[in-house]
Amino acid sequence: MSVLAFDRRTVLAGLAGSLAAPHLALGAGQADDEAFAGLAVAAAELDQLHSIVVVHEGVTRFARAFRGPGLERLANVKSVSKSIVALLVGIAIDRGHIAGPEARLGELIAALIPAEADARVPDITVADLLTMRAGLERTSGPNYGAWVGSGDWLRDALARPVVVDPGTTFQYSTGSYHILGAVLSQVTGESLLALARAWLGAPLGIEIPPWTRDPQGRYMGGNNMALTPRAMAQIGEAVRLRGTVGEVDVVPAAWIEASMVPRTRSPFSGDAYGYGWFLTALGGTRAAYARGYGGQMIYILPDAALTVAITSDPTRPARSEGHVGDLNRLVAAQVLPAVAG
Repeated sequence: MSVLAFDRRTVLAGLAGSLAAPHLALGAGQADDEAFAGLAVAAAELDQLHSIVVVHEGVTRFARAFRGPGLERLANVKSVSKSIVALLVGIAIDRGHIAGPEARLGELIAALIPAEADARVPDITVADLLTMRAGLERTSGPNYGAWVGSGDWLRDALARPVVVDPGTTFQYSTGSYHILGAVLSQVTGESLLALARAWLGAPLGIEIPPWTRDPQGRYMGGNNMALTPRAMAQIGEAVRLRGTVGEVDVVPAAWIEASMVPRTRSPFSGDAYGYGWFLTALGGTRAAYARGYGGQMIYILPDAALTVAITSDPTRPARSEGHVGDLNRLVAAQVLPAVAG
């Protein structure tokens, strides 16, 4: 029996999707609001930036593509996928498919753990994976190519040596989120694509097309999803609104709150990290953000009632001291003053 076919909340959410989606008032147009003149100039000068959508108090105040595919076409959001998978984990917990963040791999995917895996792997928790503290050797950075070149991404990730004690140290690794994707598929009987479409796409009224799959056919758990800039803003707004969109509870509010609790810290950016979201302050205002290679960003600044979605060239690196730093400054110095005025 398909968990999606008979999940009443999913059906109701899908029916409500077109009405429940946050109001993005500008449609396909561009903003002429004089308050954003400085933003337009500053954004145009960042040659790596493709597009920016600013949603303030539920209304799109600025939406412009400076280069790249545009506002209505799909963009590879890279590791923003991790933040989306983290939302799906919260929904799965709320619906009883996973007992909670402390559920262990040995309870969830015992049959998928290879015999050669470290004896500590079955005790790795969902929370360890969400916070990228699984302890397994990283599959990102210099290890990424060999990982995706392996014949079984899940097996490769789980069979890597445990290099630090699980639950202790942040190690950025797409493999951790691929394991989470496999967990979601195993406990629901559905593909990650089907879950993303039913649990997020339908209630938010956004397109989520198929993306990269591993050799076994599992959708990649932490990279290469494609969304339009406006869809990115829709997801950000749902998070800013604590998971409730219109009359539909898309993501449990308690999960949004838990996701925004600092649990570890990135050694690269210095920013805190919760359940799939980086946590910082921009312009003196608390902010959470999803981040993908090249500068694919969803910023959420709840105290300013603000969501900002940005796409950038996905082929160029975007380090914290480089392009991502420029984007952070753009939000702090241009977007925040514009909406405050």
